[in-house]
Amino acid sequence: MTKSVRIDNVEYDMEQLSQAGRDLYERLSFTQSRLQEYNNMLALLMKAKNAYIADLKTEIVKGRTGVDLGALFSDD
Repeated sequence: MTKSVRIDNVEYDMEQLSQAGRDLYERLSFTQSRLQEYNNMLALLMKAKNAYIADLKTEIVKGRTGVDLGALFSDD
């Protein structure tokens, strides 16, 4: 089974590529995997940011009213 790669909906046989073409493909694969890592990191950081904002809002309400919303809605 020969390895192939699909670029712009065209299938290319990897064995037909020159060494320079294979090197470029490896760089492309590396770049794609790094982009996925960065997208995952971005999602994680956005989730943390949103949690910090929610906690900050709770602290602001607690400071203004003296009511601890976290304690009111906890399962304890």
